[in-house]
Amino acid sequence: MGKRRPGSPTLEEVAAHAGVGRGTVSRVVNNAAGVKESTRRAVQQAIAELGYVPNLAARSLAGRRADAVALVMTEPDWRKFAEPFFSEIVRSLGDALTDTGMQLLLTLVRSDTDRERFLEYARGGRVDGVLVMSVHADDPLPDMLAEARLPTVLLGRRSADEHVSYVDADNVGGARSAVAHLLDKGRRTIATITGPLDMYVTRCRLRGYREALAHAGLDAPPSWVAEGDFTAESGRRAMARLIERHPEIDGVLAASDTTAAGALEALRAAGRRVPQDVAVIGFDDFPLAERTEPRLTTVRQPLEEIGRAMVRLLLEEMEESSVAWRHVILRTELVVRESA
Repeated sequence: MGKRRPGSPTLEEVAAHAGVGRGTVSRVVNNAAGVKESTRRAVQQAIAELGYVPNLAARSLAGRRADAVALVMTEPDWRKFAEPFFSEIVRSLGDALTDTGMQLLLTLVRSDTDRERFLEYARGGRVDGVLVMSVHADDPLPDMLAEARLPTVLLGRRSADEHVSYVDADNVGGARSAVAHLLDKGRRTIATITGPLDMYVTRCRLRGYREALAHAGLDAPPSWVAEGDFTAESGRRAMARLIERHPEIDGVLAASDTTAAGALEALRAAGRRVPQDVAVIGFDDFPLAERTEPRLTTVRQPLEEIGRAMVRLLLEEMEESSVAWRHVILRTELVVRESA
């Protein structure tokens, strides 16, 4: 457990200060039943006056809460953690946990060895629950966590048949509304730059894109679709390929604002004006969308609400382990700016 810091009070000193036994202080610290309210208040006052900090390691060994939640990032390419989506989600989750007193621990899991190591860590009582983001279709980690009966909530999902609790945005509807907007503005040769096709979020946005074109009586040939990876560089490369294939392109839906920013650079390099020649729409509504030239029309994901919903579901699973998994899908909103 390590040595006690000089001057830091012990459980026994708190008990003496409150005029109760050591066991009573322990029950109050662990929020156990069977303590009179007046006694609980006296112990809590003693804790505050002495500045006592519970020994969380000892509580963990005793089978108590670790007061920590792991945020597991499963993206194999570490460079993608520099993208705005990751920082925005971490911030929203941290804000949602602020009033719970729980720590948010960031963990990278990018290989089978990492998965086994993290599973052993989590099963050892070091975290009370797990939040998982950037999950790909073939990732077994959510199933491993479910089999270990560890409370788990995903950001997004691996497929339409996901059997682990998750919170997602309406990616189909968001993409559909974006393409419908381009059609309303008279665009007819509308391409899309996707994310990685092994991610369900990408396939949902591609489905919404195709549904909107089909509703307008337009086909979506495969050559109008270019795969990216949510980064600006992939947006630049994909946009250049699309212009080469189809110089007549007059609209583009990009899989993220970062991808759209890259597409804007490629269009400028090719001498195309935005939105006069080509209208561009992104996805997410990061602060970046306000800084591009021109400012980016985009599909807003409710990231604050996503963070709150993930934490709420996780806390419910931590309190009642037998609760059935839940699926939450939140609405998106088209934010119209100068690029479309």
